Amino acid sequence: MASVFVVELLCVGNELLSGITVNTNAHWLAGQIAKAGGIVSRTTVVRDDLDAISAAVQEALGRNPDILITTGGLGATYDDLTLEGVAMALGRKVSINKTAAEMLKRSYARRHLNYKINKVRLKMATIPEGSTPIENPVGSAPSVMMGKIFCLPGVPAEMKLVFKKHILPLVKDGVGKYAAKEVNYNVTGVSEAMLATTLVRIVRSNPRHAVYLKTHPRGYKKTTPRIRVQIICRGDDAVSVGKRLERISKIILKKISELGGRIE
Repeated sequence: MASVFVVELLCVGNELLSGITVNTNAHWLAGQIAKAGGIVSRTTVVRDDLDAISAAVQEALGRNPDILITTGGLGATYDDLTLEGVAMALGRKVSINKTAAEMLKRSYARRHLNYKINKVRLKMATIPEGSTPIENPVGSAPSVMMGKIFCLPGVPAEMKLVFKKHILPLVKDGVGKYAAKEVNYNVTGVSEAMLATTLVRIVRSNPRHAVYLKTHPRGYKKTTPRIRVQIICRGDDAVSVGKRLERISKIILKKISELGGRIE
């Protein structure tokens, strides 16, 4: 790959830590970023708490990711504190942004909602000073951009549209030329431990981030172990990636055969 593009995710919400809501946003974002060739180095989940949000933002920025994406906490209720927390981390104030307020008005008009832009709703247009609002194409609260920080809504449909339009192109540009190929083998008669040494040797003999090898246990058939071997190769072009995948597959398949295993 032309370069390694690192993204961190910060998901905000009590509901994510209380078992009420499954964090599907992090799962979806990680998949999209990985497909584009980026790397999600860390996902952090914090409660709706100013100090927790601020500390998490500072810690993430201290690791210097290329992009930090937050999800959740942009709404009009008392516990929507993400933008205040980000502002605190950056040493900024929050104030009503005229562009964000206009976006809010357009969102109501687009959905034929006869809502007044009162103090409560203006909370969604109160953003860190010096930041840029991003229009929400299907919901109310604008997203917000501050340099490498992108604050997205927690509602999945809203988050996905903003990510695809405004962030995914940045990831692709940052990664540069990118190709990936994957193959999976369902194996019977070989355990994870039996293949571990071979996989370590392969990973160490290839460029970092070029190869991902993973064994997934599939239980036992009576006393016979069953696993899935996942091989992902990444690089600048499909031809070289395909050759690496073929070479690694041959090594692993040969070892499985030597160990008395078989491919289902």
